[in-house]
Amino acid sequence: MAPRDRWIDEGFVVLREQGATGLKVDSIAARLGLTKGSFHHHFRGAGDYRRVLLARYEEQAVDAIEQFLAAAVDLAPDRAVMSLADAPVLDNRLDAAIRSWAADDADALAVQQRVDQQRLAALIGLWERILPDPQQARIAALVPHLVVIGASAAQPAPTEQEMRQVFELLAGMVPSIGDQVG
Repeated sequence: MAPRDRWIDEGFVVLREQGATGLKVDSIAARLGLTKGSFHHHFRGAGDYRRVLLARYEEQAVDAIEQFLAAAVDLAPDRAVMSLADAPVLDNRLDAAIRSWAADDADALAVQQRVDQQRLAALIGLWERILPDPQQARIAALVPHLVVIGASAAQPAPTEQEMRQVFELLAGMVPSIGDQVG
């Protein structure tokens, strides 16, 4: 793996473990066994490094959303909602770190808003398959969207198994919602 990618990957590890305050060049260099010179070869300073991390986060999040949508297109709506539990769009620790970072940083906030808009749009698309009213579809989509956001902030954090069970519960509600409008 190229040193630049190692810096970026380690930045995500640090974000998950310590949040944005842990993104210190010296400590990341020590973790990687690289020099600060290596850092400056690949980045124009700490601000550039943080922008690169945010861009990579957004790129990966949008890619994961697109992959989820492609995989869910042929699934029944209840199965699609249930598949959210295993979707790569859910990384609670990274989501929490980015959200915390966004509280103090305009660039992080802009990225988080775009990612949230993409996630919500994907969920609305799932719900529009059974709810003909766009406003109803949006409200229904907000439920799993807000569950994911809440899970990233919950202490103690829900386990993967608990999140799977939450989405199984939500998926079980899909047919009854469809019956009410159908």
